[in-house]
Amino acid sequence: MESIIMLIIMFVLFYFLLIRPQQKRQKAVTEMQNSLQKGDKVVTIGGLHGFIDAIDEGTVVIKCGDGSRLTYDRNAIREVVEKAAGV
Repeated sequence: MESIIMLIIMFVLFYFLLIRPQQKRQKAVTEMQNSLQKGDKVVTIGGLHGFIDAIDEGTVVIKCGDGSRLTYDRNAIREVVEKAAGV
């Protein structure tokens, strides 16, 4: 009986220390990627800094400093540094 209680306690600890925080982080990242707008300043997972020039359902076109435009998957956006003006 004690071993079953220990297993349950261990599962509860794993849930609150590992699983639940990871689910919250993933939900926040998904919300951020779904709320991308043209003009947002973003950073990709590869470290590219730029502004969103166009958005499709699964891709994002990022305008870099020298005027070049690069197409990335929406999942490649790590963070939004600055939201577009007027939002």
